[in-house]
Amino acid sequence: MSFNGTADVSCAELIKRHDFMLGLIRDAGGLAMSYFRHPSRLNVESKGTQDFVTAADKAVEALLVERIHATFPTDGIIGEEGGVQGGGLESGAVWVIDPIDGTANFARGLPFWCISVALMVGSEIEIGLIFDPVTGELFSARRGAGVFCDGQPVHVSAIDKPDVARINLGFTFRRDPKYFLTAIERLVANNCDWSRLGSAALGLAYVACGRLDGYWAPLVKAWDVAAGICLAKEAGAVVNDFMADGGFSNGNMILGATPGMAAFFQAQLHDLAQ
Repeated sequence: MSFNGTADVSCAELIKRHDFMLGLIRDAGGLAMSYFRHPSRLNVESKGTQDFVTAADKAVEALLVERIHATFPTDGIIGEEGGVQGGGLESGAVWVIDPIDGTANFARGLPFWCISVALMVGSEIEIGLIFDPVTGELFSARRGAGVFCDGQPVHVSAIDKPDVARINLGFTFRRDPKYFLTAIERLVANNCDWSRLGSAALGLAYVACGRLDGYWAPLVKAWDVAAGICLAKEAGAVVNDFMADGGFSNGNMILGATPGMAAFFQAQLHDLAQ
């Protein structure tokens, strides 16, 4: 899978799509919650080691794809579960969808998961929305227009010292666990607090609103982080070039951090994603 869309989309068209998704992502959240409240409907399947998909993932993605295609039929769509759908990858605008980011949490009834939707035009992430149906919080951003949580502007924290900082770490069995363990060792040696919460999208949203001072994972897919990258950048975070070296197609390391902590986290973690 590669992405080479180059067509322009006007500012007015971007605003139209942003406002459209503000409503749709809440509808998708309601559908997800209907499954979350009734776990007997989940029909959990394994996609690999500690990698799961549920009936809710499929239903939420289907809803998003159907509504997007009906409203913007020429837009491209890339979903975690369905791959390329709707318009082609050469479309001027391409939606990147993770119907439930944090499926392992979702399937166990743990309340840390979200719906993540981004819109890319060419190589730029123009729109990012992350909705947490459990708390009802909606994070939204347009490139160059700031980032908001429930309509209120937010910004990264001013933390700049490891001994008062906290970073959220992502983990995957697609990378040698030694990298994750080494990351913890290095952070603890510098008195830096850490957590593993299980959703890359929410991790980056929490960096954007100042609840966390960084998010790092050795390997994530584009649908895990596209919306979060938009949020984090608009909130003032320093974010690595995730799209480099085929990141959109193959996945890549992600690091987003408050400006005061970015150099420290980069120095401690940059070599742990090989």
